[in-house]
Amino acid sequence: MDLSIVELLKVVVLGIVEGLTEWLPVSSTGHMILVDEFIKLDVSKDFMDMFLVVIQLGAILAVVALNFEKLNPWSDWKTKKEKRDTVSLWMKVIVACIPAAVIGLMFNKYMEEHFMTAPVVATTLIFYGLLFIWIENYNKHRRPRINDLANLDYRTAFIIGLFQVLSLVPGTSRSGATIIGGILFGASRIVAAEFTFFLAIPVMFGASLLKMVKFGLHYTGAEIVIMVVGMVTAFIVSILSIKFLLSYIKTNDFKAFGWYRIVLGIIVIAYLFLVGDPTADK
Repeated sequence: MDLSIVELLKVVVLGIVEGLTEWLPVSSTGHMILVDEFIKLDVSKDFMDMFLVVIQLGAILAVVALNFEKLNPWSDWKTKKEKRDTVSLWMKVIVACIPAAVIGLMFNKYMEEHFMTAPVVATTLIFYGLLFIWIENYNKHRRPRINDLANLDYRTAFIIGLFQVLSLVPGTSRSGATIIGGILFGASRIVAAEFTFFLAIPVMFGASLLKMVKFGLHYTGAEIVIMVVGMVTAFIVSILSIKFLLSYIKTNDFKAFGWYRIVLGIIVIAYLFLVGDPTADK
């Protein structure tokens, strides 16, 4: 394939969408499916399916870069207690990954074949948008019992992991599902968001590796450029997105994201009525 400037610009746009939506509770997969309908890369379907997952590596590296010291149990700057707390944090992440790892391996192929459609994305966008608004209203007069990651217990970590399973359905939002779970079971917005970021590291690394192996480790020069440009763009935008979200939720709740999801879902439904389902033949 010829890698033109136009194709590279399309990759940059996809990287921006991934970086913005991976960490905000609005569903990166849902947005990528919808954007892919209007921005078609000149690549095979198999490569595109792989690329839409592997591009998330750029977003993950942003989390690692921003939190390297917090995530590093061997840091010379940490006390013995801080090192133990870091190891404990990783153990909680592993515990929370178990439900998605087990159920994801069992049903991921089925979900890809039957749920990667615009109507499903529109439905889940609206449903979880309403859920965010309801939960914030319900949570208005409750005080979180977990205000620090060190106080997050294994039981709550596992429950958050169960909520992550919901994100197997496109449009749900992995970060949205886990943040909802965290808030419902006593975590503050900051703790729920931070744990969501860390939980994504093994989950998305694993998903990307499986996709790359499934595709086969044979890429053309153009395909390598596409992946690198997409991941670098997602990395840069993710850093800005993460910083924005952590700053925003210090003084705001998640209702705005709920309303955004509802409006976008309605727009998608209106589009489906006007032109039909563009994903129906996939």
